Amino acid sequence: MQAVILVGGEGTRLRPLTSRQPKPVITLVDRPFLVYMLEWLRGHGVRDVILSCGFEPTKVREALGDGTQLGLKLRYVVEPEPRGTAGALKYADEQVGGLDDRFLMLNGDVLTDVDVTAQIAQHEETGAVGTLGLVPVEDPSAYGLVLCNGHKAVTGFLEKPAPSQLDGIDRYYISAGVYVLEHSVLDLIPSGQNVSIERAIWPALVGHGLHGSHAEGAYWMDIGTPERYLQGTFDILEGNVRTGVTELLGASYSAIADDVVADGRVVPPAVVGAGSKIGAGAHVGSLVVLGRGVTIGPGARVERSVVLDGVTVGANAVVSDCIVAPGATIGDGAVLRGGAVIGDDVRIGAGNVLASGIRVFPDTTLPPGAIKF
Repeated sequence: MQAVILVGGEGTRLRPLTSRQPKPVITLVDRPFLVYMLEWLRGHGVRDVILSCGFEPTKVREALGDGTQLGLKLRYVVEPEPRGTAGALKYADEQVGGLDDRFLMLNGDVLTDVDVTAQIAQHEETGAVGTLGLVPVEDPSAYGLVLCNGHKAVTGFLEKPAPSQLDGIDRYYISAGVYVLEHSVLDLIPSGQNVSIERAIWPALVGHGLHGSHAEGAYWMDIGTPERYLQGTFDILEGNVRTGVTELLGASYSAIADDVVADGRVVPPAVVGAGSKIGAGAHVGSLVVLGRGVTIGPGARVERSVVLDGVTVGANAVVSDCIVAPGATIGDGAVLRGGAVIGDDVRIGAGNVLASGIRVFPDTTLPPGAIKF
């Protein structure tokens, strides 16, 4: 089966992580984020993938290539301007199978292990025109709910419902951004226009072959904010979502490259990339990812954080619940905590204290002691 993945967004909510790299290829643990989706699809028999790109398509292509290393065929379609989720799909029409072929459409910012094989099987069994993968949520207030009848046909939608609208609904399901579609759906999308598949196409298909496939027990997360990026990292490290990293970590829940020099302590689950150095008395973990060539100074402490390639963390510094982008330098005794996000090649001088979700954009230099939350 063929899959079309929409990867056109700019990832503005993830900045400064996405200031220099498009969201599909920012590093998540040890590989570009989109690779998780590609490996997951390959596990369900997908071998032909079309990436519908918008922002920085060249960088996406450079990072992922033609798919050979992933056991897939990757093709790229670049929107001339933003056309919405349905418009982007329509623009890729010429690449999508034959008129009688069904295919998968996916939002490219999701980390999940939904059973796509079961969703396809249900689609075939019901004779649906489109089948939406659905996942349950506890709090529906931030999402659009999908309502289905006892035959799994979609009966309607509730966008960010108020409590008064939830009477009689026992379980809340939202779209997982995973769709099985018949090629005929493309006929409903006008060419050359900005069209939302969620707002224009799905409502038009209610009562005309739109179904929902309820993925109970599946993992699902939209990696669209730094908080979710961190939580997704932790869930990968802890094995809460089935990925290739699980095998890499093994029973020890740690993956430390052979050439790492660790004079300090590493507490699993943790990943430490090649060429990294951990100074005497330093503490790394748990729930930590260190990229390649990271230096952790003596007495420093890094926990519940992602520290990407080439970062230097100074002596006695503290990095907790934070993200540090490639090439940054954290000075001696500096403290990063509470969701701080540090961009590429930032210089944080000694003694700074950054917290409360502060974001520092690439190439910024903070003199010693400039900020103390």
